[in-house]
Amino acid sequence: MSEIERESMEFDVVIVGGGPAGLSAACRLMQLAEAAGTEISVCLVEKGSEIGAHILSGAVVEPRALNELFPNWQEMGAPLTNPVTVDEVFYLPNGTNHIRTPNMLVPKATHNHGNYATSLGNLCRWLGEQAENMGVNVFPGFAASEVLYDENGAVCGIATGDMGIGADGEQKATFAPGYELRAKYTLFGEGCRGHLGKQLIQKFELDANSGTQHYAIGFKELWDIDPDKHVPGKVMHTMGWPGNHFGGLFTGSYLYHLENNQVSLGLIVDLSYANPHISPFDEFQRYKHHPLIANVLEGGTRVSYGARAIVKGGLAALPELAVPGGLLIGDDAGFLNMTKIKGSHTAMKSGMLAAEAVAEALMGGSEGGEKLDTFQSKFEGSWLYEELRQARNSQQAIHKFGTLFGAGFIWADQFIKGNMPFTLQDPTPDHATLKPASSSKQIDYPKPDGVLSFDKLSSVFLSNTNHEEDQPCHLQLADASIPIGQNLPQYDEPAQRYCPAGVYEVIEENNEKRFQINAQNCVHCKTCDIKDPAQNITWVVPEGTGGPNYPNM
Repeated sequence: MSEIERESMEFDVVIVGGGPAGLSAACRLMQLAEAAGTEISVCLVEKGSEIGAHILSGAVVEPRALNELFPNWQEMGAPLTNPVTVDEVFYLPNGTNHIRTPNMLVPKATHNHGNYATSLGNLCRWLGEQAENMGVNVFPGFAASEVLYDENGAVCGIATGDMGIGADGEQKATFAPGYELRAKYTLFGEGCRGHLGKQLIQKFELDANSGTQHYAIGFKELWDIDPDKHVPGKVMHTMGWPGNHFGGLFTGSYLYHLENNQVSLGLIVDLSYANPHISPFDEFQRYKHHPLIANVLEGGTRVSYGARAIVKGGLAALPELAVPGGLLIGDDAGFLNMTKIKGSHTAMKSGMLAAEAVAEALMGGSEGGEKLDTFQSKFEGSWLYEELRQARNSQQAIHKFGTLFGAGFIWADQFIKGNMPFTLQDPTPDHATLKPASSSKQIDYPKPDGVLSFDKLSSVFLSNTNHEEDQPCHLQLADASIPIGQNLPQYDEPAQRYCPAGVYEVIEENNEKRFQINAQNCVHCKTCDIKDPAQNITWVVPEGTGGPNYPNM
């Protein structure tokens, strides 16, 4: 195929990703420009069909960063209208019983009074409206597929993906080339395991002095429930079952009462598990049959489903944040406070700090291309750094000591505000934790009943996921022989189970087995990119607008 000529557009700043980090950065840039009586041209690209389409979170939002960004957000109509009224934590010793954790034993940082149970997708939609009203060029449906570099090797923008390329790599009648969006500075806020952020970390060795990054997969369902069971603003978290330390599986769950007789609920499954027979999706379906959860859902209707990876490594696993001409923000870098079990406010603050560093450089006459180390210093001088420092041992403690003893460690650590004289490390990456299938316990998951538990395909249907079928597969195998030749005999090909959307299958035809990728089902969770034991799968962006279309998630 001949070289494709692309049109280009010039901006001061290009932002990749319409999540809380990218949108907050965009709004803050416009505020700073207005305050200085100058102009900063900002473009934000989002691969989803609209802002919020790919946003998935519990979510309980701490308004700390929003208070700084828009002090009058309530008068402005921000969709934080459901304050937390009841805050409970339970330990589940098994699939039947539960034990309420006394408030005095719950780390203060985990308390949620003063926060809001809401839809993070709707908050991002609102932030997107503010950004557009302030003059930001917001381009939904455009997937950033390539980092652009100048002659000195500095980041100088991104290219959006071409549309209308067939699965055979040839241009179709609908072909339309992507755009080059060139900028003095580019902010990467793609979310957890971002495609371009991953490339930047590898190219510039940004994690050379960092601890090992860890991840989880988070599930979410939205339910309409019986009004008699609905308690607006009630927030509940659990730990323990269905995960347990000795099986190498760690889980935690949430159930939040939203407005309009709806609840959001989900299970967080650490991707450090060892048994390749584990299916995180089926653990989530099983979890809903626990009486503590089932009593809320019975008589209700499931209305939406989704899944996404979550970054969990904490402060010790943060990479360097700056490259020449570019910055990593939000979950692309790993800004998430796992002690608080929330990251929206931390992602927003990271975007705001990046905006301040960029605005200072631009107003100082910079033409871009240099490495903005001021972002790192701003981060280290902020409450964001202090939060992450205090929480730095939380997830490592669970990994090292198990659910109960780990929770006890966290309580003691948070009692002294994270001032333990050491930082725990877990150097084994999640993809390297699997044990051989032959020496691992088989798991007989119950069949879904269609009332509380469901199969993958009916769940994906509720995520409104869609991709143009005739396009190159965005789930790329470095070696097509590995799934059947290596992963299947060693690990019973775990992609069949860790994927929450039924993308990967082992099909037997004519006494031969082959690996099938149903890319149309992909909900863009990135779990395969993380957990594949051979690190053979690379997730890249499909055509813009492809993927889930989450409403109210």
